[in-house]
Amino acid sequence: MLCSCSGEQFKFEEPPQSPESLATRDFSASGLSSRTGDWESKFDDTQVDEVESSLREALSLNYEEARALLGRLECQRGNYDAALQVFQGIDSQGLSSRMTRAIYERVRRRKPRNKAINNVPTSVMSMHSVSLLLEAILLKARSLEGLARYTEAAKECKMILDIVESALPNGLPEGGAEDCKLQEMLHKALELLPELWTRAGSLDEAIVAYRRALTKPWNLDPEKLASIQKKLGSNLLYGGGGIETSHKAAGLRTTENNTEEAILLFLILMRKVALGQIKWDEEIMDHLSYALSITGQYELLAEHFELVLPGVYDRADRWYYLALCNASSGQNETSINLLKKVSVPSEAKRRPHLHSSLLGAKLCSEDPNHARDGINFARGLVSLGDSKMKHFLVQAHKLLGQCYGQAARISVSDSERVRYQKEALRSLNEAVLEGKEDPLIMYSLGLENAVQRNLDVAFDSMMVCSDMVEGNSGKCWKLISLILSAEKRFPDAREIVGFPLNKVERLDQLELLSGYGSRSV
Repeated sequence: MLCSCSGEQFKFEEPPQSPESLATRDFSASGLSSRTGDWESKFDDTQVDEVESSLREALSLNYEEARALLGRLECQRGNYDAALQVFQGIDSQGLSSRMTRAIYERVRRRKPRNKAINNVPTSVMSMHSVSLLLEAILLKARSLEGLARYTEAAKECKMILDIVESALPNGLPEGGAEDCKLQEMLHKALELLPELWTRAGSLDEAIVAYRRALTKPWNLDPEKLASIQKKLGSNLLYGGGGIETSHKAAGLRTTENNTEEAILLFLILMRKVALGQIKWDEEIMDHLSYALSITGQYELLAEHFELVLPGVYDRADRWYYLALCNASSGQNETSINLLKKVSVPSEAKRRPHLHSSLLGAKLCSEDPNHARDGINFARGLVSLGDSKMKHFLVQAHKLLGQCYGQAARISVSDSERVRYQKEALRSLNEAVLEGKEDPLIMYSLGLENAVQRNLDVAFDSMMVCSDMVEGNSGKCWKLISLILSAEKRFPDAREIVGFPLNKVERLDQLELLSGYGSRSV
């Protein structure tokens, strides 16, 4: 993770988990071999204090630097207990003020146009020493993480941010830390801290850590910055209560709540995708779709589906998503026209799109003017006849029956009306046979029979439907009372209206009362 101030890098014969620092270079040059085999044999036979003493004498390191180097070696070997024992000997809190001053003097005050000018007092800690100690703190956090001590690990990791932020309150100047790995370690700490708080179960602290990473310019590359923004957005969106405070994140305007802040973050990310600043990430669109759906902003969601570059989504999927957005915002006409594109022979032959056909049939079943289009949508599903898609077939038969019923109501020809009515009952009965436990199908069958004046059959169907919903549907009771009224059984209709009033919701009660007294269906 560290490099020397001259920019040189040295490696172990077995590749370590991070680049080597100046101390490691000196360690190799001093004649004390850094090869894994030699070092292991020496360390296994010696106590920590003896090894630390050897390092200090051989490398001219101080106490803390020697421990930092020794702890790094243990981390590379995966010995988190031993590494933690070594790191515990470093007084990070006591050294924090010295590290803060060193970063301030050597990074913030450096003149960018003349790096040779460096009036830093000799008493100030060198940057490679600061880097070695910051790495030790980060590795200590990693060791605690490896031991599942997440809260302690988060507190250690937070110390790195506190030190750097105290020295650089306005963020990291661009190119200001190019002579060491200070920036790289800072970035690792910015990414690690919220993850540690999340694993510790402290979601509020995790959100604060994500926001902290976004509120100042830390020279994060676009992909890392986008990753933090995405993780913050998902935590705000799915994290439950969380912190409902106004906040500015990465240039965002002040937001009212967590959901709004999450939406703005995902909108920014989608804009970056559109501009080619970051790679396409399907998760961003998924999160944005959910966020805009729960807030009812379907038109805005449709706009962003249209902005997605061609080829990202299959054409049929793209049209389906746009149709779903338009239908949710009440623009059924636009939605049906989009779904017709999916059902054209060239598209349907390539790959039948079940969800598009179902949505199209459902929308058309609600509008008599599109009933014939709905018949075509539903027939396309029924024609598949795949027993593995039983649920789809049941729903297709139900929607086909409803569309036939709607088409019969607007037919100008008696022969056509009779034909549509027969097809409606045939399709609904087929749906009942396949989906016997679905009260909505039974209700549709009862309604169609009532419309066609098959009142006895309609009454029987609605009583079965009532049993399915356990008498808690005002819609069901209303249709039963209308059927009884059509048969001129007014006392029974009056009793039916009064019986469920204390069981159903208030709106259902109003429907019952408004429907009572009607003499015909």
